[in-house]
Amino acid sequence: MTTHALSIDVEDWFQSTIDVHAPITERFEVSTRKIIDVCARFNVRATFFVLGLAAEKAGHVVKAIADAGHEIQSHGYGHQFVYKQTPDEFREDITRAKALIEDLIGKEVYAYRAPCFSIDERNLWALDVLAETGHRYDSSIFPLKTSRYGINGYPREARIITTPAGHRLVEAPVASFTFMGKRLPAGGGGYFRLLPYFVIRYAFRQLDRAGIPGIVYTHPYEYDPVEMSVLKEHVPWKRRLNQGIGRAGFPGKIDALLAEFSFTAMDEVLAPLLEKL
Repeated sequence: MTTHALSIDVEDWFQSTIDVHAPITERFEVSTRKIIDVCARFNVRATFFVLGLAAEKAGHVVKAIADAGHEIQSHGYGHQFVYKQTPDEFREDITRAKALIEDLIGKEVYAYRAPCFSIDERNLWALDVLAETGHRYDSSIFPLKTSRYGINGYPREARIITTPAGHRLVEAPVASFTFMGKRLPAGGGGYFRLLPYFVIRYAFRQLDRAGIPGIVYTHPYEYDPVEMSVLKEHVPWKRRLNQGIGRAGFPGKIDALLAEFSFTAMDEVLAPLLEKL
């Protein structure tokens, strides 16, 4: 059986989705601890990509993740789309996050996931900046094109890539599968909220047969089904519906996946590739 990878993007929903200048709320702290408990229940080690602002807000939560034995890496500092940043702005953002998280956990941070998978054909220069700042693997390129992100036809398996300036880096896209000749997303997030579990199972059985580790991603807010009903800030109803639908059923799908398939952290899944760098 192929061993897959579980990852969590540690961020606050309102700040990351509605207003990047808003203060981080405490909701993500409670939900992150729920995910730590889920991992303990299934004896699964996971990778937590921590937003710098979240680490500043709740360093004790980051330390709890580390104390539970999980891998901790960077989600950048301020949840800014990379393709809206200049190279200098991006360098400052990831360097700040890296130093902050390293100070908290006392370990090197050497991997990154961009907010909203915002590295694509427009800004592949970002891969060079990552390599130049000590990052050895990245999980930011979505392996199919959507309205906001992704690269059509991008290889769906993790591999060593050569960046535009000639650096070597491991790129690890989140999970996808094929159905009737079409590539479809199966990595988590909103796709897991909307897809029935039998489709998710189909995707991961396909990945198992192909020997391709599937990388799952989730967020603390997907363990917070009541958030939309208690938010006092103005959020358009379409956004509330889009971002709130399926939250109640999301944890059960992750539970079923962890019970049926083998999972661990990304550093273990990617170890053979990282050793070749």
